[in-house]
Amino acid sequence: MDLDETASLKGNTLRVYWTLLKSETGIMGVREVQRALKFSSPTLAAYHLRKLEELGLVKNERGDYRLIKEVKVGVLQEFMRLGAVMLPRYTLYATMFTALLAFYLLQFKEISFYSVSALIFVLLPTAIFWYETLRVWQQRP
Repeated sequence: MDLDETASLKGNTLRVYWTLLKSETGIMGVREVQRALKFSSPTLAAYHLRKLEELGLVKNERGDYRLIKEVKVGVLQEFMRLGAVMLPRYTLYATMFTALLAFYLLQFKEISFYSVSALIFVLLPTAIFWYETLRVWQQRP
């Protein structure tokens, strides 16, 4: 995919691509896309699906469009796919640091310089990763 093609993957076309990425099978019909994105007509959904087909990202199989290629452009670079769920990449780190923080709090026995320092070194990245996770989530198509 060259620079001109990635520039075409924006707006409603990006929303249609995102919807196909999130679907369990990666196959959707024009009406399904129209309903999922609340487009005013199936023609609008078909237009964006044809654009994705021209970009080589989907294939038309008897009226259903099948996802054949995943690309990471723009905000999509910040997401990872787990089955039919698209999650921000930072979710993994945020979850790991949250578990570490919970473990540390369960082991917390006494207040000292070292225990407070350790708490800060776990609490700070936890807060930063959750902030970044939410920021990326708000940018999804």
